[in-house]
Amino acid sequence: MANFDLMRRLAKDNGGRIILLVLDGLGGLPLEVDGPTELEAATKPNLDRLAREGSNGLSIPIARGIEPGSGPGHLALFGYDPLVYDIGRGALEAAGIGIDLHPGDVAARGNFCTVDEKGLIVDRRAGRISTAEGAKAVASLSDIRLPGVEVVVQEVKEHRFALVLRGDGLDPNIHDTDPLVVGEAPLPAIPSVDTPQARHTAELINQFVAQARERLKGHHPANMLTLRGFAGDPALPKFKDVYKLNAACVAVYPMYKGVSRLVGMTIIETDEHDTPLDEFQRVAANWEHYDFFFVHVKYTDSRGEDGDFDAKVAVIEEVDAALPALLDLQPDVLVVTGDHSTPAKMRTHSFHPVPTLIWAPATHLRDHVTGFGERSCMTGALGQFPATDLMPLVLAHAGRLNRYGA
Repeated sequence: MANFDLMRRLAKDNGGRIILLVLDGLGGLPLEVDGPTELEAATKPNLDRLAREGSNGLSIPIARGIEPGSGPGHLALFGYDPLVYDIGRGALEAAGIGIDLHPGDVAARGNFCTVDEKGLIVDRRAGRISTAEGAKAVASLSDIRLPGVEVVVQEVKEHRFALVLRGDGLDPNIHDTDPLVVGEAPLPAIPSVDTPQARHTAELINQFVAQARERLKGHHPANMLTLRGFAGDPALPKFKDVYKLNAACVAVYPMYKGVSRLVGMTIIETDEHDTPLDEFQRVAANWEHYDFFFVHVKYTDSRGEDGDFDAKVAVIEEVDAALPALLDLQPDVLVVTGDHSTPAKMRTHSFHPVPTLIWAPATHLRDHVTGFGERSCMTGALGQFPATDLMPLVLAHAGRLNRYGA
């Protein structure tokens, strides 16, 4: 992992410019034995050229065999050991839409869902309703009151919202209410530690859900909700302090803006309909102002979760076609990777290592990889490595680390 004390000692405040391009859920699997993965099936001349000219490998987000969430996967790419910095999704969602968490706050990510007449979930994402429809459902919850706490409910995107409870004596150690499957009812909030504060917080959450259930009855398909990732302010070390980087985030989905804001990146404004090319053009428009750009593409993950192999291939091809907009900037280091794998075959995040390439024309040693894909990356110079090792390697390629010792 990135040793933050060592990074603070060695990092320079000058050097090359870096782009970290994350295709969410990039890694995949063949639909049939010996068939191509989504990445291997894609027509991607630019990514294949970068792989031929760079160094390649497979990154392991958390540990071998462990399926990563999106938050931990990104923290690992940023050099933060996700087993040390265990951040709930609620803090990421709240930060992503600009809610400043105060000490003692409890935040959760909310999902609107669809339940049947028996209260059983039939769609965990309420048909992926539009953001406008989600905002209407949020508005129906705006007058919920709980004893002794302030309640903040704010739309995030589509079926997602953020919930924050603000008051004394709260504890974020609460189990999720999402059963993660259809055919079951939302779960009650239960404390994960046996303390008066956690029991009190769970009771408040259950009161909120009970009031929400009544208000959402007429909001089909968003007629119920689940809550996940209860968390407080994680107080993360900041990029500028650790790496001496003036860093910026270009992302469309709020959660990824949230993890970036929590590590101290500047958030470059985007539109919810931005394409990969739009995002890359926003990087170009801000190129002279930052040393490090984190650029996030969401729909590789979404199409994998939908089980749509061809649609995931199409997203990869769209990114590849837009890549010249980044390459024309002549970055000193360009990294292409994912935060985890999301094979369309599995319709979910998976434990599989993630294809990763580092293109740094002045400093890398080419390996024998001829194209960017899972099986070719198995033979690359980077080997299989912890994702937390990526940032020190990137800084070194950018000439941003001093020598250690005499």
